[in-house]
Amino acid sequence: MATKQKNLDSLYIDRALSLPALLEKKSLFLLGPRQTGKTSLIRHTLKDVKVYDLLDTSVFLAMSQNPGRLAQELTPKNRFVVIDEIQRLPILLNEVHRLIEERRIRFLLTGSSARKLRRGGVNLLGGRARTKYLHPLTYRELGQQFDLFRALERGLIPSIYFSDNPGADLQAYAGSYLQQEIIAEGATRNVPAFSRFLKVAALCNGTIVNFTNVSNDAQVPRTTVYEYFEILKDTLVIHELPAWRSSVKRKPLVSSKYYFFDVGVVAKLQGRVFMPGTPEFGEAFETYLLHELRSYSDYVSAEPLSYWRSTSGFEVDFILGDHTAIEVKAKENVSSQDLKSLRALAEEKKLKRYLCVSLEARARTVDGITILPYQKFLDDLWSGVYS
Repeated sequence: MATKQKNLDSLYIDRALSLPALLEKKSLFLLGPRQTGKTSLIRHTLKDVKVYDLLDTSVFLAMSQNPGRLAQELTPKNRFVVIDEIQRLPILLNEVHRLIEERRIRFLLTGSSARKLRRGGVNLLGGRARTKYLHPLTYRELGQQFDLFRALERGLIPSIYFSDNPGADLQAYAGSYLQQEIIAEGATRNVPAFSRFLKVAALCNGTIVNFTNVSNDAQVPRTTVYEYFEILKDTLVIHELPAWRSSVKRKPLVSSKYYFFDVGVVAKLQGRVFMPGTPEFGEAFETYLLHELRSYSDYVSAEPLSYWRSTSGFEVDFILGDHTAIEVKAKENVSSQDLKSLRALAEEKKLKRYLCVSLEARARTVDGITILPYQKFLDDLWSGVYS
């Protein structure tokens, strides 16, 4: 067991979030899908902090039977306290609230779902805690260990990115785990129906969803499809990307797109292998870059992300804040035709930068549009160039 733990520790990657720095300012909700590394981050950066793991049956039973026990067990030495999987026992938040007020204790409250925490009557601490999201690994966190093709094939969940059997681990995560996660939420007990929906939803990754078509393909009522999408959002499995609506010359669409949180998970659900040069590879590359942009937004800039599509068919993949348009092309030679949507958006004269992120080897500029190798773009992004 000690050897196994040592091996796990040797694989640990320093993350972009500094929990000690965040807790010095305020208590914190740390949310993220399972296996994104919340427990490892706590173990490596908050080594001497008292931890209550609500996945531990004995801890769960003790706290559920007597939430006041939390106050009884904590001493003046416990300046910071971690409660893991807080969504399993939301009633404990009342005691957390009291201890923040009376003893000035800073709490780190982790979870893989916001669903139970958002239900009526749950004490969300009235602004006494901030919320941060932990995503799968990023380009900057991995450094020299980052490999694009490995990332697109396996995804960036830490245990799977470094796995000696990523296919089996992805199958377990994308199959039984996600279904059991939904069942644990108490949201549905119709596992076959949800399983059918999940596969259809994965095929809609990165698109404007036609809920009627999803309903027909998954053989579930349209109202249930809406409910299932809300479940996936609340359990942080998918992200909603809203439409950018500020264009004037060309009328924009207003419907959102949906992206799964990890490119490896969505590939397994789709049953696809992403080969370079195929449309599927381009879709995976786009999903991966959204992951980097969302991680940067959550960790650093707090700027909104959106996409633009006109009713006449022009589309730009991502808009960062109100200043940078980003088109993604998984190509080693970007053509003039590939830039037509960026040109159309540039006519609005609303944004500061127009970028095409690609597989090209060197940066160049065409008609005011900068074509960038993806490595250069990510280096600049994480260095704050596009803030």
